Amino acid sequence: MDSLLRGEELCLAQLFLQSGSAYDCISELGELGLVEFRDLNPSVNAFQRKHVNEIKNCEEMERILGYLLREIKKADISLPERDVNPVAPLPKHVMAIMEQLQRLEVELGEVTRNKEKLQKNLLELREYTHMLRITHSFVQRTSEREPLHVQYEEFPFLEKDTVMDYSSMQRLGAKLGFISGLIQRAKIEAFERMLWRVCKGYTILSYAEVDEYLEDPETGEPSKSIVFLISYWGEQIGQKVKKISDCYHCHLYPYPTNNDERNDVVEGLKTRIQDLHTVLHRTEDYLRQVLMKASESVYTWVIQVKKIKAIYYILNLCSLDVTNKCLIAEVWCPVNDIANLRRALEEGSRKSGATVPSFVNRIPTSDTPPSLIRTNKFTSGFQGIVDAYGVGNYREVNPAPFTIITFPFLFAVMFGDLGHGLIMALFAFWMVLYENNRKLKNTRNEIWNTFFEGRYIILMMGLFSIYTGLIYNDCFSKSLNIFGSGWSVKAMFTAEMWKTDDLSGNRFLTLDPNVTGVFKGPYPLGIDPIWNLATNRLTFLNSYKMKMSVIIGIIHMSFGVILSTYNHLHFRKKHNLYLVFLPELLFLLCLFGYLVFMIFYKWLVFSAKDSREAPSILIHFINMFLMQGDGVPPLYPGQTGLQIFLVVIAVLSVPVLLLGKPIYLNWLHNGSQRLGMYRGYERVRRNSEEELYLMRANDMEEGSSHSDLSSSGDHEAEEFDFADEFLHQAIHTIEYCLGCVSNTASYLRLWALSLAHAQLSDVLWAMVMRVGLRMDTRLGVLFLVPVFSLFAVLTVSILLVMEGLSAFLHALRLHWVEFQNKFYSGTGVKFSPFSFSLLPSSFEHDGLL
Repeated sequence: MDSLLRGEELCLAQLFLQSGSAYDCISELGELGLVEFRDLNPSVNAFQRKHVNEIKNCEEMERILGYLLREIKKADISLPERDVNPVAPLPKHVMAIMEQLQRLEVELGEVTRNKEKLQKNLLELREYTHMLRITHSFVQRTSEREPLHVQYEEFPFLEKDTVMDYSSMQRLGAKLGFISGLIQRAKIEAFERMLWRVCKGYTILSYAEVDEYLEDPETGEPSKSIVFLISYWGEQIGQKVKKISDCYHCHLYPYPTNNDERNDVVEGLKTRIQDLHTVLHRTEDYLRQVLMKASESVYTWVIQVKKIKAIYYILNLCSLDVTNKCLIAEVWCPVNDIANLRRALEEGSRKSGATVPSFVNRIPTSDTPPSLIRTNKFTSGFQGIVDAYGVGNYREVNPAPFTIITFPFLFAVMFGDLGHGLIMALFAFWMVLYENNRKLKNTRNEIWNTFFEGRYIILMMGLFSIYTGLIYNDCFSKSLNIFGSGWSVKAMFTAEMWKTDDLSGNRFLTLDPNVTGVFKGPYPLGIDPIWNLATNRLTFLNSYKMKMSVIIGIIHMSFGVILSTYNHLHFRKKHNLYLVFLPELLFLLCLFGYLVFMIFYKWLVFSAKDSREAPSILIHFINMFLMQGDGVPPLYPGQTGLQIFLVVIAVLSVPVLLLGKPIYLNWLHNGSQRLGMYRGYERVRRNSEEELYLMRANDMEEGSSHSDLSSSGDHEAEEFDFADEFLHQAIHTIEYCLGCVSNTASYLRLWALSLAHAQLSDVLWAMVMRVGLRMDTRLGVLFLVPVFSLFAVLTVSILLVMEGLSAFLHALRLHWVEFQNKFYSGTGVKFSPFSFSLLPSSFEHDGLL
């Protein structure tokens, strides 16, 4: 719990790694994920480091693996289960893996190119077949449609032959030519217009659409194509037609001169297509066998290459000693894991067979360590909410343990509904129950991944919503009468306050709690169900939820201010307890804490008998600042004097908060003899970093913070600047004093969203379910099925998803702005351990794994 509350204690350590065992030692550390390495070569370019060639080889292997994964995915071959975690191979085995990958790439490349070439040839043959079939129909249709006496004089042979015989045209001395091919359907209109404009009408274009889809060789997607036949007059026109066809990327094929040649070509095409189908099928089978064999090991290769690359990257962060036989690394390590770090180095030395073992040495430092907060699958989601605001400073109080309770509770205050909370809790419980299911974990749907990662947050929000739904006595906008109402109608007749004629003559009647027997006592849990029938239900809930929101908000903010004391005590800033914490708490409690007192006092003192005489709390609170009380009956004797005293205390706490800390630090800096001795010691002995560290740790004065130790031993501490400190404190004072007002008003969103959710649920019930339930015919039961389906869909989509997201965001804002800013700075650096399991993979990001 201490780790979650304040974070782990970290230390800086030096690793002395023998050159022969450095690779194995870092591999062991990567498997355990214990330490964060520091770069000891910050001035060295990444391309000038020692192991840059090994990293380039790893990147080359990653490129080949990406090619393999894309081909495997294209072939629709499933990868094996990802339950393997191979260790990083030894450096002498890396080249063997690379050679194996390169051979596989060459083999796949040749087979793939052959397959693509065969597919392209097959596509050309199929296009040629369609072209011959369709152009043959052009000639037959033309000869059948046109009568003999209408034929042009330029083509007299058409009167005798049904086929455009090129040889007969040659005998007649005509220079008529033909160009045939295929073009994409989207280009045919522009192609036709271009032919007409360029060739001046000396061409005849006939075209028809192919009845089946053909694969586009550029995109690989099926598309519709158009077969065209162009007859032209003269060689110059023919050259223009060919150039236009090339510009529009037409697939041109030779046009046979007579029927016999056409039939021979068609028969030859059929034979070649059958042969190509056979060869292509065998090629695809062989390619699939190669990919199947590669898929068995590709995931192992991906893990191994990732680990190899990470190890060499860490080795580039290390520096060599003067003998060039030992690597030195600096790491941040949790103090509790020092023993595990030593065992990992011993295990790495044993695996490499080194004669001289590697060892670790803890060193003093004045640098601020990163922040490490250990979480589990339950607390990680709540810690993520806090880290989204900002990573905490080293050993700063972590809001996550308190967020586990307060976040779902504030959400439930706005979302309180027993039925909706039960649905949300069941959905989250189902995700928790199947949290190890690979199909649920490894999806590319970002929305689903968000819900799945926050399953424990949703579960807590659902459970708390069930609780607040019981308090509100609200279940799908209806009240549950579990214990029996505390209000009795019978007592009104017994006391002769009502008569039978009153029931028939009045639509609305008012129960009088002052009549004996009308109000028997409060409902055991939550709000009495009779309020669901009352006409003043909304007025009652408005008052109740508004005051409840103010009470919860002030308690929440006061708790945040109290938590700041843990930071002041831990960082040895005891002066902040008197000069910062105490004025802040007095200002908050003297004003808004007194408001909570008045709310409770009015609830406890005034009963139903004298409720009409109860004064307005809001008027009293306003008069408290104006110091006026005339004309308004007091809540209690001596109220005016107490309110004036509280206002004076709150006003006096502002200058203390504004000037107290800067003046004290200035006196501490200029007037404290001991501090002067400390600073003189630093100037004289600043070269001894270890002595300086120990002296600071033992003789730290009040007022010195952890940030004072952030400067390195090679530089003197920055001089104290009173103007900067005063400006910083002035900003903090203005922000806090104004924030107490705005933050208290901000908690009224609990009231507003709670009423909005309840009213929206009530409207949905009245406009949908009530319509179906009022049908008293035989078809009413059948009509209920679609009505209930519509009600369920609207409930899930609007009340659960949209309203739930709205309440979630508002609860998030209340924690970030109103709660955490009282004690949490969130300006730290997160501890990023070197761990193979945490390394990102570009293949997973691209969806290849």
